Amino acid sequence: MIILTTLLFIVCAYLFGGLNGAILLCRLKGWPDPRLQGSKNPGATNMLRLHHAQAASAVLIFDLLKGTLPVYLAYFFGYQPVIIGFVGIATCLGHIFPPYFQFKGGKGVATGLGTLLPLGMDMTGLLVLTWLLTVAASGYASLAAIITAIAAPFFVDHLKPEYTLPVIMLSVLILLRHISNIRRLFMGKEKKIVNWKQ
Repeated sequence: MIILTTLLFIVCAYLFGGLNGAILLCRLKGWPDPRLQGSKNPGATNMLRLHHAQAASAVLIFDLLKGTLPVYLAYFFGYQPVIIGFVGIATCLGHIFPPYFQFKGGKGVATGLGTLLPLGMDMTGLLVLTWLLTVAASGYASLAAIITAIAAPFFVDHLKPEYTLPVIMLSVLILLRHISNIRRLFMGKEKKIVNWKQ
């Protein structure tokens, strides 16, 4: 019974993660599908490019909370760290492969960050600082996501080592979703979110 309940919780986390903030907001506003415009990624960064800061902020908050709530609930119900980790991964998989939107979703950066927020403000601060410093130094949101994903397992191993394995799995998942960005970065074709030379 406990195993069945746990599996049901993980499936529900996946289904909850499938609620994509960018796609839902665009449908609500009558805007074009963000998967067909700009970077074609239904996330906060693309919403900033396509629309305005308010839209991007709304999507960012939605996707952060979407990652945080299932993990908080798993912690509240007393699940072991490895199960809590799988709940977070399931939520990110829902965002990346949403069952409601032809399994074509985002890259899981904001949702992944949301799943890590329950680990504490120290962990959150390190991740946000890493992302901000990388954007400030390079101008690339994608590079910031890549660097932050690489750094996350080292941060968590120092602060909450019991969550290291699931965070490594989550980081690998996010890195795999950024393979095309990595190629464009090496080719010099990646678009910046901030261009300090202008």
